[in-house]
Amino acid sequence: MPIYAYKCESCGFAKDVLQKMSDAPLADCPSCGQSSFKKQLTAAGFQLKGSGWYATDFKGGAAPTTAVAPATGEASAPSAEPAAAAKTESVSAPAPAAPATPSAS
Repeated sequence: MPIYAYKCESCGFAKDVLQKMSDAPLADCPSCGQSSFKKQLTAAGFQLKGSGWYATDFKGGAAPTTAVAPATGEASAPSAEPAAAAKTESVSAPAPAAPATPSAS
């Protein structure tokens, strides 16, 4: 059931009410008794709980890492080189150097 925000236009009393969508809107203010209790337009608020995708993907912090496809010796797309020459060449990338860690004294 949704929670609706109401506010009295006469006295300024505000209250959040848990109602069914099919229920009629409230009209009488519980504080002053006037029939100026109006439903307010508010932003929808919800909280996702659990260990789903939203708990890890949209929390901010470090940028997501992208996976790099491994290089193969075979050409997967048509190229201007002859097929025999493309199969004999192997493509390799240099291994990244490990960062130097200072030793604690």
